[in-house]
Amino acid sequence: MGWHERHRIYIIGAGIAGVSICKELKSKGIFGKVVAFLDDDPAKIGKLIDSVPVIGPLDHISGLINPNPDDEAVIAIPSGTKDQLKRIYSYLKQARFSRIKIIPRISQILEDEAHLIQTREVNPQDLLIRTPHKVNLKQSISYLRNKRVLITGAGGSIGSELSRQLLSAGAQRLYLFGHGENSIYEITRELKLLQEEGVGEKATIVPVLGELQDSDFVSFIINRLKADAVFHTAAHKHVPLLEENPVEAIKNNVFGTRNLVLACLKAEISRFVLISTDKAVEPCNVYGVSKFLAEEIVLEQNKRGRHFMIVRFGNVLGSRGSIVPLFQDQIKKGGPVTVTSPEIARYFMTIPEAASLVLKAAGLDLPTDLLVLDMGQPVNIKELAEKIITFYGFEPERDIKIDIVGLRPGEKMHEKLFAEYEEASPSPFENIMQIRRSEVLKVSLDDLLTQLRPICFLDKANPEAFRNRQLLKNVLSQTIPYYKAGNYEPPY
Repeated sequence: MGWHERHRIYIIGAGIAGVSICKELKSKGIFGKVVAFLDDDPAKIGKLIDSVPVIGPLDHISGLINPNPDDEAVIAIPSGTKDQLKRIYSYLKQARFSRIKIIPRISQILEDEAHLIQTREVNPQDLLIRTPHKVNLKQSISYLRNKRVLITGAGGSIGSELSRQLLSAGAQRLYLFGHGENSIYEITRELKLLQEEGVGEKATIVPVLGELQDSDFVSFIINRLKADAVFHTAAHKHVPLLEENPVEAIKNNVFGTRNLVLACLKAEISRFVLISTDKAVEPCNVYGVSKFLAEEIVLEQNKRGRHFMIVRFGNVLGSRGSIVPLFQDQIKKGGPVTVTSPEIARYFMTIPEAASLVLKAAGLDLPTDLLVLDMGQPVNIKELAEKIITFYGFEPERDIKIDIVGLRPGEKMHEKLFAEYEEASPSPFENIMQIRRSEVLKVSLDDLLTQLRPICFLDKANPEAFRNRQLLKNVLSQTIPYYKAGNYEPPY
């Protein structure tokens, strides 16, 4: 008996998605044998679906089956709520399944269409954060069907998920723009593999390596590619790292955005969407300032009659360098898990939910150009750490210690989704707010960028300004409300 015959697979959910996964597993015949569906529906329990028995209810499965160590459970319920998934995961663990996978949520796939290649291991964010908003992907992205779409930062967390969803929804051509060779290679390879396995339609996938700080290249490539829409997700974004490298933060996030916006204007791109962050609200760190100014650059164009858009939201779970992967790594080495303060709280959203809402928001015809996604209630970070420790089968403080390490440079205790100088109101669409911003800069945007340019780019007439971080922070503190430079900052 070969390995694939000994390896038994149980599919949780005997609906359309589960049956689709079952058929694919059977057709391939090399990943294991589907031995049963596990389901709660009395109308299905005891029957055969595609010659596979349906066993249930789920709360009885520990007494109905006896899985081997190599056996695998696949949760195929894309519309499942957080509480449903927690309950199912608990039953599977009680039944001693050690290998548990899940298919994407409904916001990532078209209706109930699911493919084996989309399955992945269950992770904490599937079970611990509120149930994501459901978005009808096919309907909400219809405005991009058969269109050419360019995504900057396409190898990053949000950019790559936008790419996956656009592939599923029928974009004609995807331009994957980034300056990281490895990340662009990875997302290009992944999308082509998804296509081979039947995900999405016959989109042309075009990797584009380049640097947004190179204005000549950006102008050339945007004009050449003739995209119908641009989603600008690229940014340096790690707060403490950018506090130590403030000039590069401004150079990349501000001037890179400006280069892209001007190139899109020149090429008459009809739809431009900047992905922004709650750190841009009343910014107290350089990253927040850089995104605040990126927002200002986009809003400035709209004053001149162009309809460019900003979509702002808080933290996303599972992004590279974010808090959940950090906690996971700390738990794997036995702790301690580090939390800055017992009171610190953050807004959280899963990457797929954020991407699907961005794509929905970008297609709306609203009178304002700054939209904010509904993030639910802020999550206490210490409580999140405790839940993740428990998820991995440990007891907080007894098995894994939690160390309180204090706020890092540039960090706030609490984030806000809109500022005192902004007016928020509901939009006609659930989960999306519209924002109107008052004038807040103490100088004109053009004047500020003129002051910042010789700090970021060498000006032979003013060489002492080049890379001068002290000068940079002084300029920012004098022109941007809420931002204060430290008492001491070395020049370089």
